[in-house]
Amino acid sequence: MATKIKLMRLGKMRAPYYRIVVADARTKRDGRSIETIGKYHPKEEPSFIEVDSERAQYWLGVGAQPTEAVAAIFRVTGDWQKFKGEAAPPPMKVAEPKPDKKAIYEAAVRAGMDEPTTEATTAKKKAAPKKAAAETPAAETPAAETPAAEAPAADAAPEAPAADVAEKPAE
Repeated sequence: MATKIKLMRLGKMRAPYYRIVVADARTKRDGRSIETIGKYHPKEEPSFIEVDSERAQYWLGVGAQPTEAVAAIFRVTGDWQKFKGEAAPPPMKVAEPKPDKKAIYEAAVRAGMDEPTTEATTAKKKAAPKKAAAETPAAETPAAETPAAEAPAADAAPEAPAADVAEKPAE
């Protein structure tokens, strides 16, 4: 059976990624495969290429023919040169590892703990009206008691003149 090493397309429109597979030469591009030997993500920067070199060497050794695209990938990874006995290519570009999100979060928490917690960084707008509102009823309470205290005195004063008026005609 004639075998080919080819790319099996996966992903969605405008976001392809491929598996490097060994399949019968007569199968469709995305048809049944014998073995998956790698991955290729062309949209990443730099492109992500992962090949199981041992399995690729085996399949090349038993006569599997790579397609043009797979042969280009093998040249980049050095598998083609290894198979042909040529000098190795320059090393591939590899994306920098992404920083761990948990480590970033913990660093931010530690940085937040170093800041002073005595005062807020921005003025409290709602705290001042609450304090003023709390002081206003306290001020009104004594004022309400004061007129009540004055009221009996005021009541007593009008009674006295009224009594005087009543007494004067009687004289």
